[in-house]
Amino acid sequence: PGHVFTIEPMINEGVHQDETWPDNWTAVTRDGKRSAQFEHMLLVTETGCEVLSRRLETSP
Repeated sequence: PGHVFTIEPMINEGVHQDETWPDNWTAVTRDGKRSAQFEHMLLVTETGCEVLSRRLETSP
């Protein structure tokens, strides 16, 4: 309990190999084709887990 994990799948049009730019943040595919990245943060609790990045009912 208390650990936080991120799950960040990438869906790529081309190859699965990626590179990180010098800013140490931006990730791109090696072949430069389009890709989409999604992320969720999960908090492990005493009774299961909580999705910290879930969309709230009050979100626009």
